[in-house]
Amino acid sequence: MEQSGTLSIFDSRKEERLNAATGDQISARKYNAVMLLTLMWGFLVNAAMVEYLAVPVMRLFSGVGPVWLFIGYFVLALAGVFLSAKSQNPWISFLGYNLLVLPIGVMLCFILPGFPVSVVTKALLLTGVVTATMTLLGLVRPQLFLGLGRTLLIALLVGIVAELVATFLLHYTGTLFDWLFVILFSAYIGYDVAKSQMYPKTVDNAVDCALDIYLDIINIFIRLLALLSRRD
Repeated sequence: MEQSGTLSIFDSRKEERLNAATGDQISARKYNAVMLLTLMWGFLVNAAMVEYLAVPVMRLFSGVGPVWLFIGYFVLALAGVFLSAKSQNPWISFLGYNLLVLPIGVMLCFILPGFPVSVVTKALLLTGVVTATMTLLGLVRPQLFLGLGRTLLIALLVGIVAELVATFLLHYTGTLFDWLFVILFSAYIGYDVAKSQMYPKTVDNAVDCALDIYLDIINIFIRLLALLSRRD
């Protein structure tokens, strides 16, 4: 899942667009409500896919090699992020959001059945605690995060490259990178929440900010699954 972080390369273009007030502005309460509802939509779609479509999804893609699955996931996720970043129409941005949510749901259909229910439950609870804590910090102490954008992006890209080298060349199988990315994406939640409050409060910006936070949360959840499964 760390490849989703690579999509943050679009941050500079997105920053430029998000700081341009191109839509009707709404109240802070409505803006945050749209952001929360968009986030909840993504998680509900993922939960429904895992609960009701896991077996059909695995059958449907059973003949597809893992490399092609990865390419399909990456292309759809990339298209979703790009569409959201380029669009100034909230419905187009929401379409882009769903282009990201659906392939992540397919991925979860493949990986979650391999974990005990107790591990999945613990990972969900811990992800919720981390998300709530970092969201609160991002809202109450935004100055802790607002200057970290470039640092977080560099750390993320270095971490991705380092993990690829360690995994495929050095055959490293430890937990160092899982811990690293849990910490990194936790900081990203605080950063993305803090930044979301700095943008013009439009529906389109709320959807785009929800996409960023959704990616942060999903990455934390996947990494915690890996960590907890090794302890059980």
